[in-house]
Amino acid sequence: MLSPPAQVGACGCEPRCNRCGDSPPVSNGRAWPATAVPGARPEAGGSRRALALLHRVHRVHRFDHALRSGADWETASTAPPRHEIHGSEIGMIGASRTDRADIALVRALGARVSVGDPFLDAGEAARLGVRRVSLDRLLRGSRVVAVHAPATAATRRLLDARRLASMPDGAGLVNTARSWLVDEEALLAEVRGGRLDAAIDVFDTEPLPADHPFRTLPKVLLTAHQAAGTAEGRLRLGASAADEVRRLLDGREPAHPVGPEALARVH
Repeated sequence: MLSPPAQVGACGCEPRCNRCGDSPPVSNGRAWPATAVPGARPEAGGSRRALALLHRVHRVHRFDHALRSGADWETASTAPPRHEIHGSEIGMIGASRTDRADIALVRALGARVSVGDPFLDAGEAARLGVRRVSLDRLLRGSRVVAVHAPATAATRRLLDARRLASMPDGAGLVNTARSWLVDEEALLAEVRGGRLDAAIDVFDTEPLPADHPFRTLPKVLLTAHQAAGTAEGRLRLGASAADEVRRLLDGREPAHPVGPEALARVH
């Protein structure tokens, strides 16, 4: 007798996402296998985050906001120093499949990449062409920091007020992963105070309220939880999910099983 079909996270993410219910559900003691489709959209997420990094170093969002809000030409042309991605220090928190797609893109553009991930060993870091550093060192030394860590008990508000304050003046934060990882109020305070820029795709409250202060700040690039929402990525997601169901209906093991211990770690 075959097991019932697998439960698959609606976002197609690894079972960590605060958009699709955090993780695929498991029935009470019944044989409902859980599976993920972790490799379906790394290119989409990676290219989107690389775009946010480029926006950040060139401060495109500031010029766009100034012109749309009616500022005169001279005022709209004013911004803090802008930089090229080539030679910039870029910090990546996490070395997931999506991060690795991102790393390949920004390294191809000449960025110097540091990674903070306790599970990345020296050999793999060398293969990726990145430096392994502590989280605190990464925050202090990066022009832009991109966040992509799992949502676990240990990563709740990983970037709190203290760590955000350690980032250099004029630095930027890109969060297309999970709002769980960043203290949203502390980030809002840093952006309002003028020290940091940010590109944000995930929020504590979604949909983002119409009166949320992030919506009015020229130093923030906002998107509505659509970082990996490309047509190609969605096709790969659907094909991967269908393949998992087909494997189970054929009596085979899923390609990407998720056990109870993994589900217990994520939020």
